[in-house]
Amino acid sequence: MTKFENSLRIHSRALNAATNPELLRFDGAVGRDPAIEAWMKTHDGKLGAIAHQWFEAMRKCGDEVRELLHDGCPVACLGDAPFGYVNVFTSHVNVGFFHGAALPDPAHLLQGTGRFMRHVKLRPGQATSARALSELIEAAYADIKERVEHG
Repeated sequence: MTKFENSLRIHSRALNAATNPELLRFDGAVGRDPAIEAWMKTHDGKLGAIAHQWFEAMRKCGDEVRELLHDGCPVACLGDAPFGYVNVFTSHVNVGFFHGAALPDPAHLLQGTGRFMRHVKLRPGQATSARALSELIEAAYADIKERVEHG
């Protein structure tokens, strides 16, 4: 186990009781959802490319990743438990995390003040650490895996 994974595990367990009264579940998640491919085609250009890039990163987290279109945006799940999403707005893309409040964020990318969810805003031409965002995605996947496996 890497130092990062161990830190995530400790952080996740400490927050689990407060942030995981019951795990959110979505019906209908599949290996590859044709609705998401259609969504990607309707969101072309720079913003669509950003959304596609980071949703692909979520898809590559593991063989168990499933997906669905929920509330009009692509959502990545571990089985039926969501861990991340992307959404395109007029001038930015959100890469969001369903349990983002519980994630370690040493680069301070996460925004939002909700009880559970957090997101990262990405804008064309604005630099964001790809490594830090990749680590957030990996952490969100590891976090949901821990929640699913250990309640």
